[in-house]
Amino acid sequence: MQNVAIVGTGLIGASFGLALRQAGFRGAIVGVSSPRAIAEAVAAGAIDRGAPLAEAVATADLVFLSQAIGRILDTIRHLDPLLKPGALVTDAGSTKCEIVDLARQTITRGQFLGGHPMAGKEKRGASAAEAGLFRGRTWVLTPDDAAAELATPAARDFLAWLGRFGARLVTLDCDQHDQLVAMTSHLPQLASTALAATLADRLPAGAQLEVAGPGVLDMTRLALSSYDLWRDILATNADHIDRALGFYIQKLEHLRENLRTRQLQAEFARGAAIASKLRGE
Repeated sequence: MQNVAIVGTGLIGASFGLALRQAGFRGAIVGVSSPRAIAEAVAAGAIDRGAPLAEAVATADLVFLSQAIGRILDTIRHLDPLLKPGALVTDAGSTKCEIVDLARQTITRGQFLGGHPMAGKEKRGASAAEAGLFRGRTWVLTPDDAAAELATPAARDFLAWLGRFGARLVTLDCDQHDQLVAMTSHLPQLASTALAATLADRLPAGAQLEVAGPGVLDMTRLALSSYDLWRDILATNADHIDRALGFYIQKLEHLRENLRTRQLQAEFARGAAIASKLRGE
């Protein structure tokens, strides 16, 4: 792999460029984004320069799509005739089925390998990027045929770089991925947003917010995320998210019905057990 094109040089795209450099990549890294985003990514050292899409991908051995989901889909629709034959195209979309299905239909000159690095921040843009953003984090891959698609020279090279990043690789079917992240990523975001919005609605005007403890700060951290980022995620995984919200609402109703009973002791125990597992305890 000698040349890389990063399409979308925000937090994830710029962090990918920085991670490549930190891992020892010496080839060219070209970015495709708005002039402001390109300037930030160049200043951060994540890319060498910016270029239009056709120019950037013409010589790229790896094309990394790290835009919002709607933009990824639009790029995929126009990408195939621009690709260097044999190039690997991968993405960082937070939902996978629509992206993988479209890529399967339209990309023929190169190989497409769906991906989702489970890393991020509430802050956006290359100025918040980190070379170590993916270290210790899960990076999901969603091939149709793992045995064949992960064994190509281009895919093996890409996976080797992810290993140098310190990412933990997981292979899933795209629908299985979307079902799981509805529970582990999309539901937490909506729960945090709903809590923060409830506070905004129900706290009296002029309420002393300094009375809020660290629990509220922890629980509302995700509410700092931008709707612009989440709009496409919610739209492209609505069925799985709807089911996840149904399970969560059912659990909240159970908690409300048992505020005066000892049944909540079991819920506290189950919740604490999985919280410990998530923290590796």
